Amino acid sequence: MPYQNTHLSAGLYFVATPIGNARDITLRALDVLASAEVLAAEDTRSLRKLMEIHGIPLDGRHIIAYHDHNGEKARPRLMGLLAEGRSVAYASEAGTPLVADPGFVLAREAIAAGYPVTSAPGPSAMIAALTIAGLPSDRFLFAGFPPASAGARRTFFATWEAVPATIGFYESPKRIQRTLEELRDLYGADRPVALCRELTKRFEEVLRGSIAEVLAQLEERTLKGEIVLLVARAEAREMAAEDLDAAIDAALENGTVKDAAAEIAKRHGLKRRDVYQRALARAKEREDGEA
Repeated sequence: MPYQNTHLSAGLYFVATPIGNARDITLRALDVLASAEVLAAEDTRSLRKLMEIHGIPLDGRHIIAYHDHNGEKARPRLMGLLAEGRSVAYASEAGTPLVADPGFVLAREAIAAGYPVTSAPGPSAMIAALTIAGLPSDRFLFAGFPPASAGARRTFFATWEAVPATIGFYESPKRIQRTLEELRDLYGADRPVALCRELTKRFEEVLRGSIAEVLAQLEERTLKGEIVLLVARAEAREMAAEDLDAAIDAALENGTVKDAAAEIAKRHGLKRRDVYQRALARAKEREDGEA
């Protein structure tokens, strides 16, 4: 028997499920699914199939559907079961609950009510992509799904342009070419990216290169499957000394040295420490000039 029926104390258990390969589930996740008094899932059919694959019987338990479209109705029921002292296991359709998946409001309400909330961690498409992308992994930012409308998308992408970390997006195959074209226009054609598709599944694929190179690889192709797009961090840029001083002087008119340095470093992709040192010097020059 690959799982153990164990006694679970009352509380809410978030269970990460495989993003493709059913064998990626953890033994602890199997134990929780086998032992919880109440089962809830983003997709009841997916959870039922996963439990069948691993030989976990329902034993008369009904799987409660809980997702973005029925949360307001289903959440009071789950909270009521927690109030009765039940152990409740909640599973995403694929991956880790709350990470671009439902569960946040349920977690927040359970925590506020004083119920134990814990995790049976496991698969995450974002982390899986990061490990095989070949891009820096010491710092990363998960930005989730881009919005649909053109104006909102441009603002969304511009927000992350100068972030000094690898940036991760989830995107549909129908919009991935549009996304890459928009990123090319905002970030530049040379920014390195990794397009990770169908992770852990039979047709897993990673396209690596600059934005322009990956776009070229997509010519004459129609992609299918779920996609994680990773974008390399912005490289530190050069800025003429006179331009930097002018930017600092303008920022110092309405802010502190620290605020001015942070704003300019972020806006121009410069090292904050270097900008801060120059801003200190400019502030002192201004004071001496006014004396």
